[in-house]
Amino acid sequence: MALEVAVKAAVGAPTILGDCPFSQRVLLTLEERKIPHNIHLINLTDKPQWFLEVNPEGKVPVVKFDGKWVPDSDVIVGILEDKYPEPSLVSPAQFSSVGSNIFASFSSFLKSKDSNDGTEQALLAELNALDEHLKANGPFVAGEKVTAVDLSLAPKLYHLVVTLRHFKSWTIPESLAKVHNYIKLLFSRESFEKTKAAEEYIIAGWAPKVNA
Repeated sequence: MALEVAVKAAVGAPTILGDCPFSQRVLLTLEERKIPHNIHLINLTDKPQWFLEVNPEGKVPVVKFDGKWVPDSDVIVGILEDKYPEPSLVSPAQFSSVGSNIFASFSSFLKSKDSNDGTEQALLAELNALDEHLKANGPFVAGEKVTAVDLSLAPKLYHLVVTLRHFKSWTIPESLAKVHNYIKLLFSRESFEKTKAAEEYIIAGWAPKVNA
């Protein structure tokens, strides 16, 4: 039985996969585990009635388990690990929070209108910490194989790379060689290629927040 998965449709293109990093995290996990699934694309500006009936909060992603639609990518990934334990994607507990502040730091820097407000430095500090971690433990966060923490970070790093280049002409410093290698490894995975939104939809999704 294929799992039913509802994820964000692209802004202005409701039949195309959208730019939600949490939706991509769930799709990445399904792909890495080779779990059959049917994707429902949800236009968040015009949510279908059936979707609101099964998921009144209207958030994505949601996955249907045992007849019940379950929201929240953290919860979904946990259930997938329990129900489909092979291959295990569990991150060692001591590594599970590596890079966990990167997305918030990136978002603050992206939306910042003041170049002296410290948001760039805060993001660089987070990326430096990731680089140091990868030097000691890489090429992935927990070593040689991909785990859940990588599948959570990959979509967030994709948003970071695409939007900072577009809106701020900013790129990750070349000196952070381990981070660059990590990104290359993640983005070249078949699962990532299959589940990523097109760059134009990443940019369209962020534009209202950046220009606010």
